[in-house]
Parts: sequence; structure tokens; C-alpha cells
Amino acid sequence: MSRDRTEAGSVVPLEELSSWPEELCRQELPSVLPRLLISLVHSESWIEHIRILKIVIEMFLPHVNHLTLEQTLFAKMLPKTVKLFDDMMLELTSQARELSSQNMEIQSTLRSILQTMVQVLGCLKGCVQHVCTTQKSVVLENIHSLPSSVLHVLKSTFVHCKNSESVYSGHLHLVSDLLQALFKEGYSLQRQLMKLLEMVCMNPAVEENDTLSMVEVIHLLLGICSVISSMDQAFHANTWKFIIKLSLKHQLVIKNQLKHKDIITSLCEDILLSFQSCLQLAEQMTQSNAQDNADSKLFQKTLKLCRFFANSLLHYTKEFHPFLSDSCCVLHQLYLQIHSKFPPSLYAAKISKAQQEEITTFLVILDPLISQLITFQPFVQAVLDSKLDLPCELQFPQCLLLVMVMDKLPFQPVDIQTLWCTESQDSQATTRISLLNAIFYSFEQCSGELSLPVHLQGVKNKGQTEVPVTLYQHVCVHLCAFIASFHPSLFPELDAALLSAVLSANMITSLLAMDVWCFLARYGTAELCAHHVTLVAHLIKSCPGECFQLTNLSILLKRLFFFMAPSHQMEFIQKFSPKEAENLALWQYISFQALSAKLRKQVAHEVTRVSTAQCRKWLSSSYTLRELESLNTALSALLALCNSAGEAVDIGQQTAILEVGNQLWAFLTSQPCVQQTFSILLPLMGFLIQIVDPQLISQVVTLQTSLLKFEAPDYVCLAMLDFVSSLGKRFIPRDIQDKILPNLSQIFALLLAGRNWLLEQHTLEAFTQFAEGTNHEETVPQCLRSKETRNKVVAFLEKTVLVEETEAAKVDRVKQEKCLLSGLLTKVTAAEGQGSSPEPCTKRARYDFPLEEEYRSAVQSAAGALETTESLLKKAPAPGWLRMEIEALQERIERLKRLCTPGLCKQAPLTILSHFPSPVMSFRTIIFGTV
Repeated sequence: MSRDRTEAGSVVPLEELSSWPEELCRQELPSVLPRLLISLVHSESWIEHIRILKIVIEMFLPHVNHLTLEQTLFAKMLPKTVKLFDDMMLELTSQARELSSQNMEIQSTLRSILQTMVQVLGCLKGCVQHVCTTQKSVVLENIHSLPSSVLHVLKSTFVHCKNSESVYSGHLHLVSDLLQALFKEGYSLQRQLMKLLEMVCMNPAVEENDTLSMVEVIHLLLGICSVISSMDQAFHANTWKFIIKLSLKHQLVIKNQLKHKDIITSLCEDILLSFQSCLQLAEQMTQSNAQDNADSKLFQKTLKLCRFFANSLLHYTKEFHPFLSDSCCVLHQLYLQIHSKFPPSLYAAKISKAQQEEITTFLVILDPLISQLITFQPFVQAVLDSKLDLPCELQFPQCLLLVMVMDKLPFQPVDIQTLWCTESQDSQATTRISLLNAIFYSFEQCSGELSLPVHLQGVKNKGQTEVPVTLYQHVCVHLCAFIASFHPSLFPELDAALLSAVLSANMITSLLAMDVWCFLARYGTAELCAHHVTLVAHLIKSCPGECFQLTNLSILLKRLFFFMAPSHQMEFIQKFSPKEAENLALWQYISFQALSAKLRKQVAHEVTRVSTAQCRKWLSSSYTLRELESLNTALSALLALCNSAGEAVDIGQQTAILEVGNQLWAFLTSQPCVQQTFSILLPLMGFLIQIVDPQLISQVVTLQTSLLKFEAPDYVCLAMLDFVSSLGKRFIPRDIQDKILPNLSQIFALLLAGRNWLLEQHTLEAFTQFAEGTNHEETVPQCLRSKETRNKVVAFLEKTVLVEETEAAKVDRVKQEKCLLSGLLTKVTAAEGQGSSPEPCTKRARYDFPLEEEYRSAVQSAAGALETTESLLKKAPAPGWLRMEIEALQERIERLKRLCTPGLCKQAPLTILSHFPSPVMSFRTIIFGTV
């Protein structure tokens, strides 16, 4: 009887099978189901396939043992079904281009395919629902083919719906109802599948195949997330929520197989996309200046999505922290990208303060994220990578991130602080720079934010309102706070970082390092400050010549000297005694105001005596260029004394200084080699202007006029301004006014007409000072010869801005300047890197000088003439005129020597590592009273 039924079942028409009662289906399952599956696999018609699929799922699936579902049914049925769906999708896409309201045949075909696809999704949902309703917990091995097949079909469905506008070429309305039904069925199927996956049970002893299957499911869901991100926010968020939940649920089993970087990258991309959408909505609302309720709701909804994604990322990184080594660069970029698009970044959207405050509720989630990553060595490497090459818009966020890390470090163990604050090197080069070096470098790149300037949230003190601060203030305050809690073992790194920053070619970076160093001098012990001053003094004395590093060190020395205890100042005076001429190189940079009245008078006397002696020594010598450097040093020391010693410089000392000054003017010319001396002597004479002889004033003013006609260097022009502004305090005798005042007005007129903005500003200040103090009022209008100059002076006095610039235009200009400066700094850094190579310089090829033979012949002729003269002197007495002629020849030889000199004081730049005094005391030797 059973055999008869089996044979009958094999040939039963599908229409009859669909009417079988449940009991008959259960009884005939062993014979009918295999035949149906064979028919399904070999069916060529989509319609027939769907009919068989429905019968299998509706009539026979309920009677299959759940332990054999995979082997009996899913493994045989689902691959063919997936292929069927892919074929339908391919056909749909290829024919959709021909869709039109006139072509009814294509329209009918496409609608038929879409209806069939909806039915396929319904059949798959039936499979998933059956498993959910018949089992309390699911073993993945028993349904191995089901999740992956469903997810493949779902992704294909959502991709088609997402691209429907382009696929159907403007005729979407003809099939929109079925596309909507397709999406809804897919949405329903995915929800049912997620319910099923929640029931999956995996223990640590599970087989590797099941582990890999779960990993595959998670990554397939991840692929769906990337598709639906722009289609349905709630659906997108729920999918992500499920991915995180599923990953954490089976964490122990799948943690080693999950592709964590893919998950982190996708989540970060979705955070950035939703954040960008949020900013766009906020910008639109700000521009329209209207509180549209719909826009406001959408903004709140998008912001909520941002917070959800950020919290999901926070949760995931917390649980899978050890497995994120290759994701740290992505997380680093996430922080930078977000802050580059949000105020006060130059590249941020223009949004209202209220919306900024709302968005801040999302940004605060990044704080605990950084706290989680701060102990992770790969994250340290990503942030401090020596080869990190960030674009202009990410330099400011990088600076903010580094400051945030710096604020968190004091609460970390010493080993974590050491990890951040020390460099890492391999056999070839530095792979990771220190945090302090990174902060100074990053700060240096923020030229636009510093010049605008941008403002950040200030520190809130008790009883005081919070005041916005500039980027400079922000970094400086946080650096000082960090140093106050710095671990003593790390002070050598602080030493090196501060010194390197002070020696930076970037002025604002050097200034920041000096401010921080001064804080350290005040916060630390007196012994530490004295040690720092001694260290800087040795570095200055070891500088080989004029360079920007020497300038920076001299400013630091002047500032630190104010913080020295009187007893340590006395020790400094003994160690670097002003009685010795070689120490004038230091005293030219020290402010005498830092000394007590008694010490000031004592040192002023010694500096005056030794400096004037040096000047007289030069005057009595052969006036060589080599000795000119010592003269300039002596004059600079006298200038520093006059500028800062005040009443400590008595009338006798002033007279001694003026005496050597008067003698020096006789030897000054407009030659380039003495212009530095000229630029020092001018302000020195300006200080002593009340006792300077009017005839000397006339000579000086005349020389200045001739120098300006030959385009004197800027530093000489600045020195001129010091002198001519001081003339406002001096009455010029009538008998010499005609020689001085016309030249004086010409000097001001020429400098006021200049195009150098820095020189122009100083000229306006000097002219104002002169005009306010002078008794020769008739000279003032003679200085303002052109209408342009008059307008310039009036605008300066009235503090009027000549060129109005909108805020937007200013930001655009600063952004362009920033990118330009960034490129120039990169070139300078690269050049310095090449110049500081430890390898010896390659030998330069011999340079073939033009006219070399002619030079050699002329010198030989001159030498021969001198030999002839010498032999004549041995034979007979010299005539009276010979001595005068020889002296004239000597002067001509000196002029020739000056012409042969390529430049004065052009020395090699300071290489800091080779100029440390040895041994150098470490900062940790003397730190805050601990020896």
C-alpha cells in the first residue's frame, strides 16, 4: 500500500499536492519531498520554481525534523533559489532601461518579475518563521545555508531599491508600488532573520564551521548596513544595533575570527555620514534663519543617530580592545575628520551657537573613546607616527587631540606616560615622536587658526564666568598644567622637547616654548631656574655666529634671568663676569632691570668699562673685519645697558659711551660690511641724544639719507627709526637746522612711502612719537609729501582700518595662507633634514672663477712693485711724499679686502646636539627641591 502511495506521489500534479491534508503530507514526506526537490533544482521556469518552492515550504517543511533541516532541505533548495533570484535581478536590470508607459509588454514583464521576487522573499520568510516557531534555541549547523542565503537575497533586494531611480530611467512610477512591496517584504524578512539569529546558541566548544558561519553572517549584515544607510535611518540603526549585539553575545567564540577593522571602518564611515548630514541640516537652518518644525525634528533625529553610532563604537572598542591594533588609524582619522568639520575649525560649517551646543552632546562621547585607547600602543603609534602627513584641515584637530591626550596622561600609570612621552626608533629612523614634540609640531602647523585667531572653550574657575581663549592660550595653559604633574623620570624628554622648540625656525612655536619654560622656572625651585640660565648661557656662547637659534636663545636668557634668585644672580655674575670681554656676548642679551639696584650699578660700571675699552681697542687697531664682530658685541652690550639699566648709567658712563661713539662715526661708511655696526650705534646715539653734538647729528642724518637712497636693509631702517624718533626730544640749534631738518623730513617721507608692512608700522609709530615731542612743528607737514602718506598717517592716528574684510573673506584668506605656509614649512623641514645628516658633506667641485688669470697677473704685478720699492728704500732715503702714498695704498688694500669678503658673520647654523656643554645636568637632577 505504501509503495503504491509513493509511486502515486511521484507523479501527483502540483495542483493536487497543494490540496493535500497535513497528515497526508507528513506520511508522504519521505517519497514526495526528494522528488519535489529534484524538480525544483532542474526547473527552468521561474513560475514553476516558485510553485514548487511554495508547496515545499507550506506543505512539507513543517514535517521535516529540525535536526535534519540542513541536509534534507536547505542545502538542496536554497542554492537554486538564490540563483533564481539573481537571474531575475539580472533580467530585471537589463530590461528596465526599455521601460516606458507606451511599451506595455516590457512593463508587464518587469511587473511580473517583481511580483515573483516578492513571492521568493515571502517563501524565505516562511522558512525563517518555521525555524523560529518550532525551536527554542537554534544550532547554526542545522540551518547553515539559511542565514547566508537570506542575507545574499536581502542585499541584492536593497541594492536594487536603492538604485531604482537610475535603473528605471525616469519611469520609476510605473513600478513604484511593486518596488515598495519588495522593500517591505525584504524589511520584514530581515527582521524575522534577526529574531532567528538571536536564538542561535554557541558555546566555547562549538565547531569551527559554526564559528565561521556566524562570522560570515555578521559580515553579510555589515554589507547590508552600507546599502541601507541612506534609505531608512531607523532600519539602518536597528541593523547596526543587532550587529553589535550579536558580536558581543558570541564574543568568546568569534573574537579571533571577526574582521574587526571592517566593522570599525564601516561604523566610522556611518558616523561621519550621519554627522555630515547633521551639519548640513544645521547649516540650512542657520542660513534660512527660520525655525521650521520639520527641519528641526529631522535635525534632532539625525543627531540622535550620531549619538547612537558613537555609543555603539564606544561599546565595541571597549569589548574588543585587544583586537583593534589595525583599526587605530581609522579611529584616529575619525576624531580628526569630525573636529575638522565642527567650529572653531576654519573648515567648519556655519551653524548657530544653539545647534553647536546640541551637537556637542555627540562630541563628548569621543572623550571616553580616547580614554579607552590611550593605553593602547598601536593607537599611540598611529597618533605620533613620525611619517604622519596630514592635510591642512586636519592639523588643528590633531593639535586638539594631542592636548586632550596630554590632559589625560597624569591619571595614567608611569609606563603609559613613558610610552607617550618618549620616542621610538628602529635601526633606520624614528618611527614615533614624543608627545611634546608632536604638540609643538602640530601647533606650528596651525598658522591660520593662530592668526585669525580661533577661540576655544576656556577653563571655568570658581566664581568666574567661562571666557573663550585663543588656541595659543589653550595650548600654553594645558602644557603648563601637564608639566606641573610631569613625572620626574621623564624630565630629560621635557628638556629636549622644550629646547628643540625654542630653537624652532617658527617664531610662534619658539615663543610658546619660552612661555612654558618660564612657567617651569617659576614653578620649580630656584636651583632649577639657575641651572636653566647657566645652560642657556653656555649654549649662547657656543653659537658659531649669527643665526635665528641664537636670537631665540637670547630672548629666553633675558626672560629666565628675571626669575633668578639674587644669590644665583651673584653666582652668575661671578661665573660670567662682565669684567671679561668674552662674556659681553652674554651681557648684550640680559636686561639689567632684572638685577637689584646694587648689582645693577656694579654690573653697569663693569659693562661700560669693558665695552668702551673694546671699542677703543678696535679704534687703535687696523680696523679689520675679523675684529668688527667684537666691536659689534661691545656696542650691543652698551645698548642693552642703556635700554634697561636706567639711572644706573650715570653721566660719566654716558660721556664715556658718547666719546667712543663720536670716534666710531668717523670710520663708518655706507659699505654693507659696517651696516650692522651702524644699526647698533644709531639707537645707542638715540639714547644719548640730549648730549650728542649737533654737528654729529647732522653727519648721522646725512649718512642715513644716502643709505636710504641705496635701499638699506630693513634692520638698518629700523635702527634709523630709533634714532630719528629720539630727535623729537632734542632742540636743533638754528645755525644747523638747515642741514638737519630737510634730511630728517626726507628720511620720514621715504620710510612712510615704503611697501614693507612691518617697516611701515614701525615708521608710523616712530613718526607719531617724533611729531608729538618735537619743537620743530614745521618739519611735520614736510614729512607728509603725498596724499597717500597723509591718509596713511591719519588712518593710523584714528585707528581706522583701510581695507574692510568680511569674516568669510578673512577665513578664506587665512585658509589659503595656511596651505601655502604649510607647503613652505615642509620644504624647509626637508632641507634642514638633509642639511643635518650625520654623513660628511661630499667634496665640492672646484669652482672656476671668472677672470682668474687676470686677477693673478694683477696681484703679481702689485707684489713686484712693492718688492721694487723695498729694494729702493735699502739703497737711498725715502722722499717725503712716499709715506702718504703708502698709507693711501694701505687704505685701498683694506677696501679691496672688504670687497673680497662674501659677507659678515655668515656662519653655519647652530647644531644643538654638538653644542651642549659637557656634561649637561639633567632636569631630573634638580627638580622641585629633589636632588
